[in-house]
Amino acid sequence: MSTPTVGIVLVSHSADLAAGAAHLAAQVSGGTVTIIAAGGTDDGDLGTSAAKVADGLRRADHGAGVVVLPDLGSAVLTVKAVLEDHISKGTVLFADAPFVEGAVAATVTAAAGGDVKAVAAAAEEARHVRKL
Repeated sequence: MSTPTVGIVLVSHSADLAAGAAHLAAQVSGGTVTIIAAGGTDDGDLGTSAAKVADGLRRADHGAGVVVLPDLGSAVLTVKAVLEDHISKGTVLFADAPFVEGAVAATVTAAAGGDVKAVAAAAEEARHVRKL
């Protein structure tokens, strides 16, 4: 039996953006990290869904914790509201990180066996990686 890895939930206003970022991040993990896309509203429009975030948290958690990365604005507020029930347990961490770069950095760290704090920190450190 293998050791569980930290799961990742990507929360975006756009279902397509969340799915695309999840697909990209999954490519670097070789399928070893659970990455859940929680994008768009329940009826398929632009926006965020607390139900999708909560479901994503459940689906991503395999015992090692979950890191959540929202894209912007109301996605941040939705994640904060949903996390009020999870933060005290220390098993779910909010990462204040760039969405795509943070998702990839978090996934690499999770795939390498990092704990939930290391995965969140890697996502947040992606903010400082220069592109040029």
